[in-house]
Amino acid sequence: MQHPINRNDVNVFSNIKENQFFDRKSARIKPNDAARHVVAFANASGGKLVIGIEDDGEVTGFDYEGAQNVEDYEQIHLTSCTPGPSVHVERIPVVTSSGSDDFILVIEVEPSPDRVICRRNDKKVFLRQGDKSVELDREQVIRLEYDKNQRHFEDEIADRSSIEDVDPEVLARYKADIGTDLPDEQVLRSRGFLVNGHLTNAGVLIFAKNPTRFIPCARVRVIRFDGNKMQTGRRLNIVKERTFDGPLPKAIEGAKAMISEQLREFQYLGDDGRFKVIPEYPEFAWFEGLVNAVTHRDYAFSGDHIRVMMYDDRMEILSPGKLPSIVTLENMRHTRYSRNPVIARALVEMGWVRELNEGVQRIYDEMASFFLNDPIFEEPNDASVQLTLENSATSRVLRQFDTLEESVGQGVMEGLNGYEIAAVQLAMGRGRVTTKELGERIEKGSSLCARTLKRLAAMGILEWHGSSTHDPSQYYTLAR
Repeated sequence: MQHPINRNDVNVFSNIKENQFFDRKSARIKPNDAARHVVAFANASGGKLVIGIEDDGEVTGFDYEGAQNVEDYEQIHLTSCTPGPSVHVERIPVVTSSGSDDFILVIEVEPSPDRVICRRNDKKVFLRQGDKSVELDREQVIRLEYDKNQRHFEDEIADRSSIEDVDPEVLARYKADIGTDLPDEQVLRSRGFLVNGHLTNAGVLIFAKNPTRFIPCARVRVIRFDGNKMQTGRRLNIVKERTFDGPLPKAIEGAKAMISEQLREFQYLGDDGRFKVIPEYPEFAWFEGLVNAVTHRDYAFSGDHIRVMMYDDRMEILSPGKLPSIVTLENMRHTRYSRNPVIARALVEMGWVRELNEGVQRIYDEMASFFLNDPIFEEPNDASVQLTLENSATSRVLRQFDTLEESVGQGVMEGLNGYEIAAVQLAMGRGRVTTKELGERIEKGSSLCARTLKRLAAMGILEWHGSSTHDPSQYYTLAR
């Protein structure tokens, strides 16, 4: 992993590879060309630009023909960058490769948290990516402005929209929630959702009947899979799939209803001898994950949509766009920040979002209260945020497995092979198991699966249900 260089050590500067936080250049480079790297570091995470060392690490300093004036570099952030980034410059005495006393110049650039920096003479914007200072195109610059809170995507006007695109039911609900009976247009204008007769992007997302007409990827897709991984082709294992692409309040409402109906419940025998039911996940955890994805996703990121993928052993909620600049995977439990403050406020007023930063921390607390593993937050492909909730079906099966051992004998259970254990787990988790379902789980043929289930029935662990051995609807359950 790359780290900033903390010590101004010429040996380090000569030998380390150029990276996200470090670059070196000969004193022959023109100050305006060196400004490219100052701009790039400022727009990223900061870094050090060292002048007076060649690309191959040779220390050449400034005292030779062709070297630029050191004062020009020392003023580079003022003369060649706009707005001027925060830098610290220092001359470090060195002995050059030719044996003469000289110096190198270290330009330490601070990251610019709230402004995009450009080169003054041509207004070009650069961003440090790995060991390169890459020029950004206009769309990339706009995205950088969004990330630095210099520009808000939600405030921009959807110029093809009008008040005629508003869903009257959602607007009526919103007016009731904020306690007003003012005319619709006045409410939208006063809250910044309608400007010069057009909806803003926030207005489109919250109130438009069809937001995807203006923002194509503004939708939530919920998919339920059979098993622990996604299959394709003839083995496609999607049980149910639905896309919600209406205004955000309705999208949240619809996705919540579908997720709820697809969740399972687990039964186990309590110490009091009665069967108890526990849900697959605590509701707050998965619902808060869904609402956070809808509220805080990067809607300017046009290449993807929100996805909720439900597997037998976990739920994954993916929200397009990286975390905002001040939020990291390490501090997100305690850092309050909203990429879309106008959208967040509206959803708070409508009762969908908690304004205080309690959501992420409470997801951890709720999972712990159910004796489940901590939620997992990741940034897959550095282009989205993914929350994974594990339901620990295996541990719950083991709890039931212990109860089953008391009924049939520990020795019998210990004697089961992997295929038989898988069959028992399916019967416990789903309430029933068929030859086909077992085959999909263990990826074996129907003959082996049929023999496995019959053997478990003969042992008294499973109970067969069906009209005949050829009944296509026959299945097995745990024996009572």
